[in-house]
This record gives sequence, C-alpha cells and structure tokens, in this order.
Amino acid sequence: MKATFDGKVVRLGKEGRVLYDQSGYGRPDGEGLRLAHEEALYLLHRSRIGIEGYDFERLLAELAPDPNLLRSFLVYRDLRERGYVVQTGPHDFRVFPRGVRPGTGQSRFMVRVLSERDLVDFGLLVREWTASSHMRKQHLLAIVDDENELTYYEIRVQALEPVPEGPGCTEVTGVLAGRTAIVAYPAGTPGPMDTFGMRLDRDRIILSPLETVYLLEAGCLALSGSGGPVRAEDFYGVAASADSEFGEKSTVYSDLRKKGFVPRTGYKFGHHFRVYSGDKLHSAMLVHALDKGSALPMSTISRSVRLAHSVKKKMLFACVHSTGIQYVEFARIKL
Repeated sequence: MKATFDGKVVRLGKEGRVLYDQSGYGRPDGEGLRLAHEEALYLLHRSRIGIEGYDFERLLAELAPDPNLLRSFLVYRDLRERGYVVQTGPHDFRVFPRGVRPGTGQSRFMVRVLSERDLVDFGLLVREWTASSHMRKQHLLAIVDDENELTYYEIRVQALEPVPEGPGCTEVTGVLAGRTAIVAYPAGTPGPMDTFGMRLDRDRIILSPLETVYLLEAGCLALSGSGGPVRAEDFYGVAASADSEFGEKSTVYSDLRKKGFVPRTGYKFGHHFRVYSGDKLHSAMLVHALDKGSALPMSTISRSVRLAHSVKKKMLFACVHSTGIQYVEFARIKL
C-alpha cells in the first residue's frame, strides 16, 4: 500500500481507509488516511505500507528532530504487538481493549511515555490523572529505560479512606529532651498511646518529633521544659530547624493519624513512613511526603516501587497541597 510523505505528514489514499476500518490505524483525512509518525514508522517497519524514497531508517532519520520519537515508537510498537489498538492523544496514546477499535467501543488506557531519566512532576501527573479519570480511563506511565526496555505503571490518586475506629490519644505528661519528649506511660496501661513512641523502660516511652508535635496539637500531651510549659508551635520550630522536610512530613503524619492509620518511621525502607492499618501486624504501605511542585527522577520512583513490592507493600507519594493531600500510588502492571 503506497503512502506519501511531504516532510511532515504521512498520508494514504482512499485504499488506506481499510487500515482504519479494520485495525484502527490513523485518522480519516478526506477520502484517505493521515498517519501519526509512530503509526507510519510501525507500518513501514512491518512492510504494511511503502513510501517512495524512504525505508524505515530514512524515515526515522527524517523525523529525528523530535527527540522523543524513538521511545514513543517503541511503546507504540509494544502495545500494537500485544494486540491493542493504539491512537495518539490526548496525552501520548490512548489504548483500546483487545478486540476493540475506534467506532466499536471506548478506549481503556491513557498513556504517557517517559524515559528513566525524566523528572516526574507530581503536579502535572495529578492533573493528567484527573483528566484520565474524568474520561473514565486508567492512567498509565510507559517508561523506556536506557536499554530501551519497557515498564508500565498504573497511577492511582486517592485521598485515602479513613479506617474504622482509628486510634485517638490519651492525655499524658512529658518532659522535653532535646528535640523529642519522654512521657510517663507505665507498661500495661490500656489505651491508644500504645501506638505511639518507643518504650524506654516500664514507666516511660520516648516520642519522636512528629509524634510530639501531633500530640501537642491534639491537646493530648502536656510537655514541660526547663523554662516551663512547651507549646506546640515552639516545639515545631525546634524540630523543623533540624529537618528540612519536617513541614510536609508533619502534615502527612497528622493526616494519616486523623484517618485512623498508624504511621511509623520508614527509615529502614528509605522513605518517611511505613503505615499500619487497624490491628494488622505488618505495615501495608510505604508513604513518602512531598511538598507541592515537587519532582522526582523516574529512576528514583522505580527503585521505590520495586522495594515496596518486594516487601508486599503499596508505594504512595503524599503530595501536600493547600487544598489537601493527594496520595499518588505507582503500581507496576503487565499489559
């Protein structure tokens, strides 16, 4: 099947409409068909079309000013060879379920193509997920690594539903000890304070800075120092001066507690929190707090997701906004 290329657009005549009608290639253009660059490369590579004066390598070279074209082509080819019908836009690709094509059903996935070296802008990611969600589509990231292998991630953005009968707090007293607090809490004392702190001895527990701020703000801790009572805002300033991430960590910690979860340090996993739900013995999630406008390298996110999955936990990034916290989950999937 012969196509033409004018240096920008690849077109097929009316005989090319069969490719659209049967397999969902291209977009109707008058009596003919207009192909996206990825579609043209794929069809040329598969010898489904011919373009006078061009083989696959020459067409690819002609289109090379687009630095992202090769990786987009690799994702397009992979999806096509898995049996999906793929069209460009409104992100990079929209993907139809197997056996479905334009005109016979709705697309299922919206796909954004990235390389392992790209920064993931969480504000943009949430906006694109929202757009996909409004169209009732699953939002996927297709990641092309430096060896041109592909990994797919499903993105889910949630507010986290509160768990039933979450732990509250019991009023306790404590003394300031540097950037933390030592609280009187005899072993065996019934109550939700069992989910806070580390036991120093039978009569005392040591609170972390995040726990101390939360309990002070909740009115559950009366804390005293050498100068008398310690207010929440005073302690917050002391803790924040030693931890540049304390603001977003404190906001996320408080939100998780108020929703009934039990967040503990996730230091051993390389993240801010490991999070328990209800009376479960093992944490269900790893959560990393991010300020609004944050961006992380995709390679960093990939390592986080692999670690979380290896220990059977979900990986969530908690994005702190003025309107609330959005928990962004990355989950590897096989298409």
